[in-house]
Formats: sequence, C-alpha cells, structure tokens
Amino acid sequence: MSTLVKNIGTLVSGDFAQPLLDGDSIYLDEGKIAEIGSGLNYQADQVIDCQGSTVCPGLFDTHCHVVLGDFSPRQNQLGFIESSHHGGVTSFISAGEVHLPGRPTDPSGTKALATLAYKSFAKLRPGGAKVLAGALILEKGLREDDFRELAAEGLCLIGEIGLGSVKSPQDAAPMVRWAKKYGFKVMMHTGGTSLPGSSTVTAEQVMAVDPDIVSHINGGPTAVAPDEIKKLVSQTAYVLELVHCGNNLAANIALEEAKKHQALHRFIIGTDSPSGTGVVSLGILRMITHVASLGGVPAPQALALATGNAAKVFELNRGLIAKGREADLVVMDAPMGSYGQDALAAMTCGDLPAVSLVVVDGVVTVKTSRNTPPAVRKVIVS
Repeated sequence: MSTLVKNIGTLVSGDFAQPLLDGDSIYLDEGKIAEIGSGLNYQADQVIDCQGSTVCPGLFDTHCHVVLGDFSPRQNQLGFIESSHHGGVTSFISAGEVHLPGRPTDPSGTKALATLAYKSFAKLRPGGAKVLAGALILEKGLREDDFRELAAEGLCLIGEIGLGSVKSPQDAAPMVRWAKKYGFKVMMHTGGTSLPGSSTVTAEQVMAVDPDIVSHINGGPTAVAPDEIKKLVSQTAYVLELVHCGNNLAANIALEEAKKHQALHRFIIGTDSPSGTGVVSLGILRMITHVASLGGVPAPQALALATGNAAKVFELNRGLIAKGREADLVVMDAPMGSYGQDALAAMTCGDLPAVSLVVVDGVVTVKTSRNTPPAVRKVIVS
C-alpha cells in the first residue's frame, strides 16, 4: 500500500540534532518512508491532506508496565495501550511485567514470563501499536546461560533492576555484565520504593551496577535528592529517563543540569504506568509538553526525546522521519481554544496538542483521537 502525506505545515524529524525538516510532503510505500520533499505528487493508494498541521514520528513510551494483552492487573483496566495509542504513542517499551498476579520469582519462572510476554506481543498490536515486551526481571539464581538462552529467542530487555530479588550492586553487577554481553538493554530503578518488594536506589548504587538506562531519574514516583540527579547527569554517560508518574520538580532539575552539560540528547521519556498513579493515556504528550513549556526545551527537541532518542537507545528502525524508516507518524495541531497557533506553539505555552491522525507502518490506525481536544485544522483522508 502507498500513501502520500501532503500539505504538512511543520515537519518534525525526531532527530535531536536536526529537529526540523524542510518539506511539506512524505511518500510512504510498503510500510516505510520512501521520500520526503516539497510538492510531492505521487499517484498513491491513499492521500492524507494535513491542511497545514504538524507531522512528527510516532511517539515512544519507554517505561510501560505491560503484562499480557491490553489489560492492566495493577489498575484492573482494559484497553490502556489502545487508549495511549490515541495519544500518539505508537511504540511501547516494557520495563518489566512485574504486575502479573502470582508473578513467579524463581529463575525458570521469571524467564518463562519474559519469554511469554515477548512472544505474545510480537503477534499482538493493540489498536495498531507496537509493544516491545519481555523485560526480564532479575531474580537470584539466574546464570549466564540463562541470558544466552533468552537472547537466542530474541529477547533484548532487562526490566528495571530493583523490582525483583536482585537489588544490591553486588548481586546485580555480574548479571548486568552477562546481559550486556548478549545484547540486552539494561534498565535500573532509581529513587524511592515504588511498590512492596522494590528498593530505594541512589546514584552511587546506579553507578556501581552500570546499567544502560537510568529509569525515571525524576522518581518513580519518589526522586533521589537534587545533588544525586546532578551527579547522574554530569558524571555518567547513561541514558536518562523522565517519566510522567514522577516528580515534576526533579524533572526540571534534571533538565537544567542537562542543559549545562549539553546532555539532552541522552534523555528519553516514559510514563511509568500502569502504576499506583494510574493509567494516563496522554502521559507522554503531557511529559513532552512539560519539557517544552516548564522545562524550557524547544518543542521540536522535546519531541525528539520521545521519538528519535528512544529509537536510538533501543536500536529500532523507527522514531525518525527519514528514508527507509518504518512509517509511524502522528499528525497533530493546536487544540481548539489554545493561543498557540500550531502544535509546537501550543506545547510551548503548556497546552497539549490535538492528535488528528496516527499512522503505523503506513496504515491509518487512529482517525481523530478520542482523548485529546479537537484540532483547529481538520485532516482529510481520501
């Protein structure tokens, strides 16, 4: 199937270093971005007329506690992934399927859960969204062969360290070395305890374990002290995650420190939901808007934190508007009533943008979000 996306008002690339692109049209073919330009006039199976709206890559939620199917046992809620998809999120990254009732905590059980979640979501796309699941929760007793075995099955994530029985740097560090050896991306809980059985984690402990990703540097939901946030920004090269279900003041402290050290390219955005805070369908849009308004980061670069930055961290062929990338797009605009003139201006003044259309692999999956306010400009699909 081919699609021509035309009359784009602003084209956001997802690339933090070059966040805006020249051009007003994109040609999609067989689920990939085939060409970007001005005035493209392909004969396509489908035409999306953006009427001057903003187009950006599909958004990532880099910290989502999925379990099995589109259901949250934590909040007894059905359809939360599809609902977030209506907020422009096209890719969800599991931080650990920790909320499964009766979750097994022995080595074979935690491996089985991760494998089942990974293989289940490889076939399931709630509402059209892509879910990278199967984040192994580290439990005592795991051996190097376990990581080799799981990697051979395609698994590539370690759920945030601290949620299982492995909590101390002494227990975690050897497993992290094994995980990295076999290509896993390692996340680590940072901050105060989030649920019974988890632990408080400081900057010193994070540095002793040496993960790839500092999960919720602004707290999940309780943050470490400001000096510890600054240490993680200035004294490490880790990927740093901001989450919606965290401490907003701590998020601003992290952003200010990042500006001083030119470290914003290391930041990604998640929700850390479902959690005790609940399910927040517009959590990613809210966090991007926070970064662009109260955080003082230009809106196109704030969007890059939730698109290109995340795609780079998890080595996925999406998150950027570039030739050959998977055609996951969001068409958005200023919401009716905002004094912002377009989606970027609306976010800068603190208003959530209106999601007009979501495209996954070149296929329209959302025609007008049921969760955001209505857009000023109306997109036409023909």
